[in-house]
Amino acid sequence: MIWNPEQETLSRDELSRQQSENLKRLVRNVYDNVPFYRNRMAEHGVRPDDIRGLADIVKLPFTTKNDMREVYPLGLLAVDREKILEVHTSSGTTGKPVVDAYTARDLDIWSEGMARTLSMGGCTAADTVQNAYGYGLFTGGLGVHYGARRIGANILPISGGNTRRQLEVMQDFGSTILTCTPSYALYIAEFAAENGIDMAQMKLKSAMLGAEPWSESMRAEIENRLHVKAYDIYGLTEIIGPGVASECEAQNGLHVFEDHFYPEIINPESGEPVQPGEKGELVITTITKEGTPILRYRTRDISFFIEEKCPCGRTARKIHRLLGRTDDMLIVRGVNIFPSQVEHVLLRIESVKPHYQLIVDRRNKLDYLEVQVEMNDELFSDEIKELEATESLIERELHSELNIHAKVKLLNPKSIPRSEGKAKRVIDRRQIVDKQEGKI
Repeated sequence: MIWNPEQETLSRDELSRQQSENLKRLVRNVYDNVPFYRNRMAEHGVRPDDIRGLADIVKLPFTTKNDMREVYPLGLLAVDREKILEVHTSSGTTGKPVVDAYTARDLDIWSEGMARTLSMGGCTAADTVQNAYGYGLFTGGLGVHYGARRIGANILPISGGNTRRQLEVMQDFGSTILTCTPSYALYIAEFAAENGIDMAQMKLKSAMLGAEPWSESMRAEIENRLHVKAYDIYGLTEIIGPGVASECEAQNGLHVFEDHFYPEIINPESGEPVQPGEKGELVITTITKEGTPILRYRTRDISFFIEEKCPCGRTARKIHRLLGRTDDMLIVRGVNIFPSQVEHVLLRIESVKPHYQLIVDRRNKLDYLEVQVEMNDELFSDEIKELEATESLIERELHSELNIHAKVKLLNPKSIPRSEGKAKRVIDRRQIVDKQEGKI
């Protein structure tokens, strides 16, 4: 189902015309009303009149998360504070949070983006949406809520956690759409299996999952265990929240809602645009945002454009589902490693569960990678030699995938902490070691 056919099936020429006009309007707005951007543009030797169309976007400065933290709380505000109706922030676990401030029009755009997103997963006014994203300053919960309300669907604003209650509500109210993180969806499936709850008897048909990278292997696991079609959704607090891009029924790449968010893929080292189909860092400009508009935000997410037309009929460009993040990427003995690569290997091994952590350390001045993964119940009851054989198998598979040796450590079931939100996949102890040795 296409929620807004008029905009979602625009010709590329008409879409480009709209984008160009909105970009010029945005640049003039931030130059006139946001001192941060006026100063940054002056540093780059660019003025609003230099931006005549989309091709000129490369003249504009990038914005980073650190930039947004430095102007906390409202240094990027482009309207009078009286026009701000709502504010959301990131968690701020690694420093000052980033702030997104919404006007009435911004909230309307957000609702529209999430209505498109949920519609891509088959949501209609006849559906019941069980919203297990967190409500509050985090954008996930209210973003889904606004989109479901725009569609006219029934909303169960249960938020995250209390998994037994989640399953009771799912059964009692006949939830048809589940929204949460992929790792929490897996935990719900695991909890159900351990407590004798048959997910095939639920009325769920779709799971709209986001807020963390996840692999095709994890999708297959979730779809099999929850008996749903699982769709990848994408958004960032810095941009608007969820509702920036989403998979359609083809489940082959995420349509970016380009009439509001202009995407680029750049080389993360040079900052230059990459060739069509080449992997790089996703950059987004909020070409219609009013409250806190953003120029060329470096998301740190790795993806690439999918160039072929989509059979769903939508004309917005698609990005491949996230391959990882530049700031989550590990460099171990000179090799670039993403957690998603490890997950891809582990989900091929039937005797382990999809719960793992990467522990990176430094021993004798050399990087050391250990992959800790939970056994399933059958392997847990096996003899030592079977455990050793499984560890060796995973180590060989990881070496083939990563081109580096990783030590595998099998853990008892339930050893790795479960998360209601984003799973913590990496523990990098090298900085601690360096500090102890006086290198930092």
